[in-house]
Amino acid sequence: MSPARTRASALPFAPIAPDAAGMPLYRAVRRALLRAIEEGKLAPGAALPNEADLAGTFGVAVGTLRRAVDDLVAEHILVRRQGRGTFVATHTRDRFLFQFFHVERSDGLREAPTVELLGFERVRLDDDAAAALATRAGAPGFQFENRLALQGKAIVHDRVVVSATQFRGLTEKRLRERPSTIYHLYQSEFGVTVVRARERLRAALADRANARALGVSPGVPVLQVRRTAIALGGRPVEYRVSTIVTTTHDYVNQLSRPT
Repeated sequence: MSPARTRASALPFAPIAPDAAGMPLYRAVRRALLRAIEEGKLAPGAALPNEADLAGTFGVAVGTLRRAVDDLVAEHILVRRQGRGTFVATHTRDRFLFQFFHVERSDGLREAPTVELLGFERVRLDDDAAAALATRAGAPGFQFENRLALQGKAIVHDRVVVSATQFRGLTEKRLRERPSTIYHLYQSEFGVTVVRARERLRAALADRANARALGVSPGVPVLQVRRTAIALGGRPVEYRVSTIVTTTHDYVNQLSRPT
């Protein structure tokens, strides 16, 4: 048995009691699993015990447990691996491309971008960043800029702002030398697991910084995406403004039908 599975099996889950307010049992199980993940008792990559054992620990039917797990899988918090079991999801390049990166070439070619760090500095949060991160304007933060290239051409200019309090110890060196995506860095080194994002899109004109980063003229029409990344527990943890050149590439977001 793997260490991850041993740790998961030893978690002190307690039987789920019927909720006086009438909360369905599967939602109570979901909440208990989510709390264990948020508190680090189920670490990224850890395997859940098998369904029968876990259902027995909670004192619920396997179907009830499965419905709770299905919800967390749909939210990309858990992941099922055929023949291996269910695991706490980790951030990988494939997950980044599938869930968080929506730019592809106009003919449908989709691939992970090449990312170049252009700058890193300590800042005071402006009104927009503070509102997005649910903190006060003027609070300490880190801002960094990335240039993202697709098929060898600069397509996206990102300005990213995070709280210096939440990401204490973040440095330019750690950003440059990270082995995987920025969300993997957040998860593995700061215990911050991004699970979803809110985005607002608008037409805009490239400013001088955008133009310099993307090799276009100031004032060229671009697409601007303002994203707030949300971590486990509903915490806003990152504010990002992406400027996208759309002459050869599109922003594509596949919507699923509500169930």
